[in-house]
Amino acid sequence: MTTFTVYTSSSDAIDPRYPQVAATFGRRIGERGDRLVYGGTAVGVMGVLARAVREAGGHVTGVLPRLMHERGIADEACDELLVTDGMSDRKQHMVARADAFVALPGGFGTLEELLEVLTLKQLGYHDKPIVLLNVDGFYDPLLAFFEELYDTAFAAPVYRALYAVVSDVDALFAHVDTYAGTSVPAKWA
Repeated sequence: MTTFTVYTSSSDAIDPRYPQVAATFGRRIGERGDRLVYGGTAVGVMGVLARAVREAGGHVTGVLPRLMHERGIADEACDELLVTDGMSDRKQHMVARADAFVALPGGFGTLEELLEVLTLKQLGYHDKPIVLLNVDGFYDPLLAFFEELYDTAFAAPVYRALYAVVSDVDALFAHVDTYAGTSVPAKWA
Protein backbone atom coordinates (compact mmCIF):
# COMPACT_ATOMS: atom_id res chain seq x y z
CA MET A 1 0.00 0.00 0.00
CA THR A 2 1.34 3.39 -1.02
CA THR A 3 0.30 6.71 0.46
CA PHE A 4 0.30 9.34 -2.28
CA THR A 5 0.56 12.96 -1.23
CA VAL A 6 -0.87 14.83 -4.19
CA TYR A 7 -0.58 18.51 -4.99
CA THR A 8 -3.09 20.01 -7.41
CA SER A 9 -5.59 22.78 -8.04
CA SER A 10 -8.64 23.76 -6.03
CA SER A 11 -10.01 25.70 -9.01
CA ASP A 12 -13.14 24.75 -10.92
CA ALA A 13 -12.38 27.26 -13.69
CA ILE A 14 -9.90 25.12 -15.62
CA ASP A 15 -9.76 23.01 -18.76
CA PRO A 16 -11.78 19.78 -18.28
CA ARG A 17 -8.86 17.55 -19.29
CA TYR A 18 -7.16 18.16 -15.93
CA PRO A 19 -10.04 16.97 -13.74
CA GLN A 20 -10.43 13.97 -16.08
CA VAL A 21 -6.81 12.91 -15.47
CA ALA A 22 -7.27 13.45 -11.73
CA ALA A 23 -10.35 11.21 -11.77
CA THR A 24 -8.44 8.47 -13.60
CA PHE A 25 -5.54 8.72 -11.15
CA GLY A 26 -7.90 8.74 -8.17
CA ARG A 27 -9.78 5.66 -9.34
CA ARG A 28 -6.50 3.80 -9.73
CA ILE A 29 -5.39 4.80 -6.22
CA GLY A 30 -8.62 3.40 -4.82
CA GLU A 31 -8.61 0.24 -6.93
CA ARG A 32 -5.06 -0.56 -5.85
CA GLY A 33 -5.92 -0.13 -2.18
CA ASP A 34 -3.56 2.83 -1.88
CA ARG A 35 -4.15 5.98 0.17
CA LEU A 36 -4.50 9.63 -0.76
CA VAL A 37 -3.28 12.60 1.26
CA TYR A 38 -4.25 15.90 -0.35
CA GLY A 39 -5.22 19.50 0.36
CA GLY A 40 -8.60 18.65 1.86
CA THR A 41 -11.00 20.69 -0.26
CA ALA A 42 -14.15 19.52 -2.00
CA VAL A 43 -13.64 21.88 -4.93
CA GLY A 44 -11.62 21.88 -8.14
CA VAL A 45 -9.27 19.13 -9.19
CA MET A 46 -8.71 18.35 -5.51
CA GLY A 47 -12.36 17.49 -5.05
CA VAL A 48 -12.49 15.40 -8.22
CA LEU A 49 -9.42 13.44 -7.12
CA ALA A 50 -10.71 12.73 -3.61
CA ARG A 51 -14.16 11.67 -4.82
CA ALA A 52 -12.63 9.28 -7.36
CA VAL A 53 -10.43 7.66 -4.71
CA ARG A 54 -13.41 7.21 -2.35
CA GLU A 55 -15.70 5.88 -5.07
CA ALA A 56 -13.08 3.23 -5.89
CA GLY A 57 -12.80 2.19 -2.24
CA GLY A 58 -9.62 4.04 -1.30
CA HIS A 59 -8.78 5.91 1.90
CA VAL A 60 -8.69 9.72 1.76
CA THR A 61 -6.97 12.05 4.20
CA GLY A 62 -7.54 15.75 3.70
CA VAL A 63 -5.28 18.34 5.30
CA LEU A 64 -6.27 21.98 5.17
CA PRO A 65 -5.67 25.14 7.16
CA ARG A 66 -8.34 26.51 9.43
CA LEU A 67 -8.80 29.58 7.19
CA MET A 68 -9.85 27.37 4.26
CA HIS A 69 -12.05 25.26 6.52
CA GLU A 70 -13.82 28.40 7.70
CA ARG A 71 -14.47 29.37 4.06
CA GLY A 72 -16.62 26.26 3.72
CA ILE A 73 -14.64 24.38 1.08
CA ALA A 74 -13.49 21.44 3.23
CA ASP A 75 -14.18 17.93 2.01
CA GLU A 76 -16.16 16.70 5.01
CA ALA A 77 -16.48 13.26 3.39
CA CYS A 78 -12.78 12.49 3.95
CA ASP A 79 -11.99 9.39 5.96
CA GLU A 80 -9.74 11.68 7.97
CA LEU A 81 -9.82 15.49 7.86
CA LEU A 82 -7.01 17.35 9.60
CA VAL A 83 -7.51 21.08 10.17
CA THR A 84 -4.22 22.85 10.82
CA ASP A 85 -3.35 26.28 12.15
CA GLY A 86 -1.73 27.37 8.89
CA MET A 87 -0.09 26.38 5.64
CA SER A 88 3.22 25.38 7.22
CA ASP A 89 1.50 22.89 9.51
CA ARG A 90 -0.52 21.60 6.59
CA LYS A 91 2.58 20.94 4.50
CA GLN A 92 4.39 19.22 7.37
CA HIS A 93 1.51 16.77 7.85
CA MET A 94 1.31 16.07 4.13
CA VAL A 95 5.06 15.43 3.86
CA ALA A 96 5.19 13.24 6.96
CA ARG A 97 2.41 10.94 5.73
CA ALA A 98 3.72 10.48 2.18
CA ASP A 99 5.32 7.46 0.60
CA ALA A 100 5.36 9.32 -2.73
CA PHE A 101 4.65 12.84 -3.95
CA VAL A 102 2.69 13.64 -7.11
CA ALA A 103 2.21 17.04 -8.71
CA LEU A 104 -0.83 17.15 -10.96
CA PRO A 105 -1.44 20.37 -12.90
CA GLY A 106 -2.09 23.25 -10.52
CA GLY A 107 -1.35 26.85 -9.65
CA PHE A 108 0.93 28.74 -7.27
CA GLY A 109 0.17 26.50 -4.28
CA THR A 110 0.92 23.35 -6.25
CA LEU A 111 4.22 24.79 -7.46
CA GLU A 112 5.19 25.96 -3.98
CA GLU A 113 4.51 22.54 -2.47
CA LEU A 114 6.31 20.74 -5.29
CA LEU A 115 9.39 22.94 -4.94
CA GLU A 116 9.44 22.43 -1.19
CA VAL A 117 9.49 18.62 -1.44
CA LEU A 118 12.14 18.84 -4.19
CA THR A 119 14.28 21.02 -1.94
CA LEU A 120 13.76 18.71 1.05
CA LYS A 121 14.88 15.78 -1.09
CA GLN A 122 17.87 17.72 -2.41
CA LEU A 123 18.93 18.47 1.17
CA GLY A 124 18.54 14.83 2.22
CA TYR A 125 15.43 15.10 4.41
CA HIS A 126 13.71 12.34 2.44
CA ASP A 127 14.29 10.00 -0.49
CA LYS A 128 10.74 9.43 -1.64
CA PRO A 129 9.66 9.49 -5.28
CA ILE A 130 8.48 12.81 -6.67
CA VAL A 131 6.48 12.63 -9.89
CA LEU A 132 5.22 15.42 -12.11
CA LEU A 133 2.25 14.28 -14.18
CA ASN A 134 2.91 16.36 -17.27
CA VAL A 135 -0.56 16.33 -18.82
CA ASP A 136 -0.32 17.58 -22.42
CA GLY A 137 2.98 19.34 -21.64
CA PHE A 138 1.57 21.34 -18.71
CA TYR A 139 4.92 21.32 -16.89
CA ASP A 140 7.08 21.95 -19.98
CA PRO A 141 7.66 25.67 -19.15
CA LEU A 142 8.66 24.79 -15.57
CA LEU A 143 10.98 22.05 -16.83
CA ALA A 144 12.53 24.53 -19.28
CA PHE A 145 13.16 26.86 -16.34
CA PHE A 146 14.78 23.97 -14.44
CA GLU A 147 17.09 23.54 -17.47
CA GLU A 148 17.97 27.22 -17.18
CA LEU A 149 18.91 26.60 -13.53
CA TYR A 150 21.18 23.74 -14.61
CA ASP A 151 22.68 25.74 -17.50
CA THR A 152 23.51 28.69 -15.24
CA ALA A 153 24.84 26.52 -12.37
CA PHE A 154 22.14 27.61 -9.91
CA ALA A 155 21.37 23.89 -9.65
CA ALA A 156 23.61 20.94 -10.47
CA PRO A 157 22.43 18.82 -13.42
CA VAL A 158 22.63 15.73 -11.19
CA TYR A 159 19.48 17.01 -9.45
CA ARG A 160 17.38 16.07 -12.48
CA ALA A 161 17.27 12.67 -10.76
CA LEU A 162 15.28 14.12 -7.85
CA TYR A 163 12.03 13.91 -9.82
CA ALA A 164 10.39 11.96 -12.60
CA VAL A 165 8.31 13.48 -15.35
CA VAL A 166 5.59 11.25 -16.81
CA SER A 167 2.82 11.87 -19.29
CA ASP A 168 0.24 9.34 -18.09
CA VAL A 169 -1.08 7.58 -15.02
CA ASP A 170 0.36 4.17 -15.98
CA ALA A 171 3.88 5.61 -16.10
CA LEU A 172 3.29 7.36 -12.78
CA PHE A 173 2.42 4.10 -11.01
CA ALA A 174 5.25 2.24 -12.77
CA HIS A 175 7.76 4.79 -11.49
CA VAL A 176 6.49 4.74 -7.92
CA ASP A 177 6.14 0.95 -7.81
CA THR A 178 9.73 0.40 -8.98
CA TYR A 179 11.36 3.30 -7.14
CA ALA A 180 14.54 2.21 -5.38
CA GLY A 181 15.78 5.58 -4.19
CA THR A 182 18.15 8.02 -5.77
CA SER A 183 21.90 7.97 -5.87
CA VAL A 184 22.02 11.75 -5.87
CA PRO A 185 24.19 13.13 -3.08
CA ALA A 186 22.47 15.44 -0.64
CA LYS A 187 23.46 19.03 -1.10
CA TRP A 188 26.38 19.89 1.21
CA ALA A 189 26.55 16.28 2.46
